[in-house]
Amino acid sequence: MLGLQNLTAGYGESQALFGVDVSVAAGEVVTLLGRNGMGKTTTVRAIMGLLPSVGGRILGGAMQFDGASLVGLPPHRVAQRGLGLVPEGRQIFPTLTVEENLIATAADRDGRGRWTLPAIYAFFPRLRERRGNSGAKLSGGEQQMLAIGRALMTNPRLLILDEATEGLAPIIRAEIWSVLARLKAEGQAILLIDKNLGAVMRLADRHVVIEKGRTVWTGSSAELDADPAVRDDYLHL
Repeated sequence: MLGLQNLTAGYGESQALFGVDVSVAAGEVVTLLGRNGMGKTTTVRAIMGLLPSVGGRILGGAMQFDGASLVGLPPHRVAQRGLGLVPEGRQIFPTLTVEENLIATAADRDGRGRWTLPAIYAFFPRLRERRGNSGAKLSGGEQQMLAIGRALMTNPRLLILDEATEGLAPIIRAEIWSVLARLKAEGQAILLIDKNLGAVMRLADRHVVIEKGRTVWTGSSAELDADPAVRDDYLHL
């Protein structure tokens, strides 16, 4: 589905990505791992067409989804291809209700999409209970559920989550991991950024480690578990 080959990108005169290679197959869960500031969020912004809006640009390399290039597409065109984003910091609409947030992004491009409002409420019963509340009145965990639900309402073929559980209480983090495991079991392809190494190793099929804007390692959870040098050199503070 998704393929990035030797992707390079930058902000102004500063280059941020120097050669990122990432692939995600249908039904696969892949993580982007690395310390802060190594290019993970820049990679996501590039995929979603958001890099120009934050002063960045693609410098080179290939970026394709289902064999068609994503380079130069605006965010709404990327979303129409079937990519859904849960951004870092959630970024829900604070003055809209839960239901309005969900409806605002709803899309069923082929008439066969699973994710409707009733389906989201069945998947996230807490959102049904809070459906009349404004986004600003939700807890951090509820806002993250809403951000995931909002992305699912686009009926994405690939769901991208940037910092899926950052800043959440342990019990809410566990709930989010349970949600992602259920999505994986249903065949949802996911590209995930998160700092909880133990949780992502239990969930993901493969991991891509980024260091200073370059892909430096790719492998399975079993391979990562068996290679402490990778964890020590690129993941631990």
